[in-house]
Amino acid sequence: TTMKMRILFFIATTLATGIAVAQTTDEILEKHLSALGGCDKLKSIQTLVIEGKVSADGMEIPVTMTIVHNRGMRMEYTVMGMDAWNVIRPDSGWTFMPFTGQTKPEPMPVDMIQQSQDQLDLSGQLCDLTAKGNAVEFLGMEDVEGTDCYKLKCLNPQGKLTYYLIDPQTNYLVKAVSKIKAEGREIDTEISFGDYRKVEGDFVFAHSYESGNGPMTVTRILVNSPVAPEKLLLNSY
Repeated sequence: TTMKMRILFFIATTLATGIAVAQTTDEILEKHLSALGGCDKLKSIQTLVIEGKVSADGMEIPVTMTIVHNRGMRMEYTVMGMDAWNVIRPDSGWTFMPFTGQTKPEPMPVDMIQQSQDQLDLSGQLCDLTAKGNAVEFLGMEDVEGTDCYKLKCLNPQGKLTYYLIDPQTNYLVKAVSKIKAEGREIDTEISFGDYRKVEGDFVFAHSYESGNGPMTVTRILVNSPVAPEKLLLNSY
């Protein structure tokens, strides 16, 4: 009787809590995606070019990142007067860093290629997450530099775990922390986002980034501009 009532109450409250969390997760995702223009608008992005400068070791390093949706990404940068680049595609990756003594492009480690595949998705991991096989869970609130942010845990089919911290006032992403495997070790990578602004086409993007590589200030963003195939195909390698 009393025990039975307690068990029924426990089941009822547990189920209710589960439903409430699910609703909260869906609400957070909907508001976040709406702040960026909505999932359909994000899915309309087929190419993206981001230009900016990274401050590192007393230097300002010009960086250009070119991404073609689910086909490839190329990052070009200049260090000590030498042009360097990294390319990641679904099936391969290459790197050329002459300032380290490299004389020709070399293939990337397989685990690095696999762990970087989510960066090829220009609509983002939180848009159409079910279709992409991403599992998202709301973990509660976490302080980010004095602001209580929603904390979402996202696990993708490749086993990459990412925590997204979203500002409840703006619904913008302010920090992403990923656990990636590299050379047999698991390491945390963290990147902070800020200075969200609209660009041509009413697309909203962060214009400042902070990571282990140093702060990056974005000077120009081009959405759906033509990208030369040779930027990503690298037929000669």
